[in-house]
Formats: sequence, C-alpha cells, structure tokens
Amino acid sequence: MTRTTIAPGRRALLAAAPLLAAPRLLRAQPAWPGSQAVAVVIPYAPGGASDVVGRIVTSGLQERLGGNFFMDHRPGASTSLAARHVARARPDGNTLLLGTIATFTLTPLALRNPGYDPVKDFAHITMICQTLSLLAAHPRWSSLRELLEAARARPGALSYASWGVGTTAHLPMLDLTGRAGVEMLHVPYNGAPPALTDTIAGRTDCMFALLAACKGHLEAGRLRALAVPTAERTEQLPEVPTFAELGFPDFVYTGWYSIQVPPGTPEPIQARILEAMEATFADPKVRAFMATQGLAPAPMGRDALLARIARELPLHRDLMQKAGLEPQ
Repeated sequence: MTRTTIAPGRRALLAAAPLLAAPRLLRAQPAWPGSQAVAVVIPYAPGGASDVVGRIVTSGLQERLGGNFFMDHRPGASTSLAARHVARARPDGNTLLLGTIATFTLTPLALRNPGYDPVKDFAHITMICQTLSLLAAHPRWSSLRELLEAARARPGALSYASWGVGTTAHLPMLDLTGRAGVEMLHVPYNGAPPALTDTIAGRTDCMFALLAACKGHLEAGRLRALAVPTAERTEQLPEVPTFAELGFPDFVYTGWYSIQVPPGTPEPIQARILEAMEATFADPKVRAFMATQGLAPAPMGRDALLARIARELPLHRDLMQKAGLEPQ
C-alpha cells in the first residue's frame, strides 16, 4: 500500500483549514477599498511556519474586511527583499507585510545596506503573535545548572547548535553564556532541521529551538527541555521552569510576527486593519489552534510593537558586537 507523507508545515495548514474557512463578511462596513486583490507579503518561501500565520492573517482580514487577501511570498536577503517591496509600495491598503523579529531587529544590523529603515520606512500597525522557544538539550543533561557547571569546568568543550550566525537561535545563547560567564562552542547549521538532528544525536549539547519543531522529540525523550525564555511558564510545557526561576532574571526572548503597511497609508485604513487583527487573534478557536503550533498571543497595537523594536535593536546590536559580527 502506498503511503502519502505530508510535510509538517503542510499538515499545519491542513489542520487550520476548517478553522479558517468560510469567511463571514461583516456587513457593517464596506468591502476593502477598491476591487484589487490585497497582497500580504510573506518574507519566506512557501511551506513554513510563516504560512500558518499568514493563513490566519489573510483569512481573518478577508472575513472582517471583505475583498480578496492572498499570501505573496517574496523570500530572500534575510527578509529584506519583502520589506523593501512593501516600504516602496503604494500606500493604498493593497499591500501589507507579515513582519518578523528578523525583519526589524536583526536584518537591519546584519546587512550593511538592507535598503530600509526599520522604523521610519513603514507604518507599523501591530504585533500579532509570538513564537515560543526553549533551550533544548541532549538527554544526557538533566538540568540547566548541570549544563552550565560542565561548561564552566571545561571552557569551549561543550557546544550549542543554531540555524545560522546572528539568528534567533544564536543570539539568545550569546546572551545566556555571557550572563552565566561560560564559554561554549557555537556550531551554525544551514537551517533548523540539521541543527536539531545533531542535538538529538548528541553531536551538539543544546540549542534554542522552536517549541513547534521539537515538542514531539521532547515527548519521545529524544530531547530534554531545560528552560523557557518567557516571563511565565508556558501552557504547552507547564513543568519546564523559566530562566528567571533558575537565576537569570529578565531573560525573556521570543520571536514575533507583525503587520506593517507602506508609510503614508491613511489612518482609517490602518485602524481597520488593526481592528480586524485584534478580533482575529482574540478568537478562542484561533488561540487554541495557535497553541498547537507553538504560537502565543502578543500585546496588540502600534505602541507595543514600536516599544519591542526599540528594546530589541540595541540588545541585538550589543550581542552582535560582542560576538564580533560585522554587517555584510
């Protein structure tokens, strides 16, 4: 019998389909301005976690605003290709960006000329959700304390994996090892899957990983969760302590997604997008689905988003400088 294998990202989209199907247009307001299809620009290739979030966004907008919203994938140059496209688009409400922590607090520091200013070149609308991560280790390590004590006793002997230099898997480890006063070897990989594979195999000791990617390995005992970089314990891993509980106060690190539009987009259009996103991500069914995908709610609104960018840009700049990373 032939067996069909469905990729994890595709499975997530199929699981979301019944939840997000059959949009119900709210008749109190007119359909979205004009008859043009509205592009939600995705800065990654199709099939990943960004598609799961993008599907929630496009379905939520279409349900609440009318019109036709679609995902427009424009990967490349560390998300800067998509960002530049939206920054230079017409400010008419027909082009939106699914922004990320990388787009606004990493790429502007990693590239010598990203082609946009992360604050001035966009109308920032809101964060929409956060990505949950954890410090996952090979099962030979029973606790964060044991791992750090071994690293302190043997500087440079222990290693951690990441999916690339200057990424959201690399910088939190730089922060943690700096706070703990230990030295560990960084082993960057070309993507998250091989990094996770080698941590499971024990060729590296630990890594910051997305909860959605490693939850099955945790349940099977192939990985051990040492700590979560959130303000409180997560609903998905209630038995895993926060870093603050383990002696690292204020160590909070989550990725995030956001919505931006071109500068000059009229305020009434921005207000309607925000209202639609607030309603979408407050929906209990959407929140329940997000939890299955390692996603968590985020504070909504422009002020919270701009405050997050303002806080993380100098943090990431400092960590990159400590690591000797120069803009490329």
